[in-house]
Amino acid sequence: MSAPAQEHFSDQPVLTGEAAALFAGLADETRLLVAVSGGPDSVVLLALLSDWARQPGRPELVAATVDHGLRAASAGEAEAVAALCRELGVPHAILRWSGPKPASGIQERARQARYSLLAQHADGLGGAVLVTAHTLDDQAETMLMRMARGSGPSGLLGMRSRVRKGAIDLARPLLGVPKARLIATADARGLPFIQDPSNADTRFERVRWRGLMPALAEEGLGAERLATLASRLGRIEAAVEHRVAALLPLLVPSDDGAAMRLDLTALAGEPDEVVLRLIGRGLEGVAARGDGENLPRLERLEACAFALIDAAGRGLAMTRTLSGCVLALDRKGALTFAREPMRRRGVHPAP
Repeated sequence: MSAPAQEHFSDQPVLTGEAAALFAGLADETRLLVAVSGGPDSVVLLALLSDWARQPGRPELVAATVDHGLRAASAGEAEAVAALCRELGVPHAILRWSGPKPASGIQERARQARYSLLAQHADGLGGAVLVTAHTLDDQAETMLMRMARGSGPSGLLGMRSRVRKGAIDLARPLLGVPKARLIATADARGLPFIQDPSNADTRFERVRWRGLMPALAEEGLGAERLATLASRLGRIEAAVEHRVAALLPLLVPSDDGAAMRLDLTALAGEPDEVVLRLIGRGLEGVAARGDGENLPRLERLEACAFALIDAAGRGLAMTRTLSGCVLALDRKGALTFAREPMRRRGVHPAP
């Protein structure tokens, strides 16, 4: 994750030299696809990238706007972005989310559709890196949402500045920049932007958390502090994952590849978090060969794994089922992961 911006710069425009540092990791790419919704964050990202990409040897820059078709004004807003792109000399495409729209979960479904359309467009451009305008504020909101849902350390790392998403690379170069600085940049440069009314609609979870942020900041839990927490969790996460990677050879597939086996007695001296993750990896490995059922929430995985760890420490046999898988522990501490047998439903004739 990007380092948090300094607090005393939180309301100042982003300067040209800062932008060059923010985009340095993109310099070796061939082509960048910047997602521009028309809001202040993405408009400023577009303008800064446009200036930066004019320098010799920089990647080709193209832009795209997704018209979700959820508001009457959305088509006109997409055309306004197209006009700005023409002014900046950046090729632009409008991608439309067609078909019926869901009655519930609209923001999540719209997000999925947006990334799908942008990924397809990036792939059509020869594998362009998708660049989005997520900010320090977005990062803080994401962390709070995940915390409320019971995420573990991995989830509380928040969004990453660079990640592989399906078949494309996704870059978020503004993750360390407060939104206030981007609005100040738009104002200073006279950049036109729109305000999506859904960003003030309290029916949506993210909007409700956004409304709580000023009060949290007054108590010392602002976006910068949350970003620092994410950075510290990242160091812990790296250490745990390093140990898990070293112990992965203990997770052995069966000869036919249909099951996996893990010797819990060999892990007796390891921290519970390390053993928990190895059990999770075994579960993932077997579930991935099944019918695509969702893997369990962390709370369910913890309850199952810690019961198995306790039983192994006492030399007890135990069987648990989780996410369509059977986890069978024998008295010697050998834990086997296998797909749960198909259940026969309905009325069947007597033999």
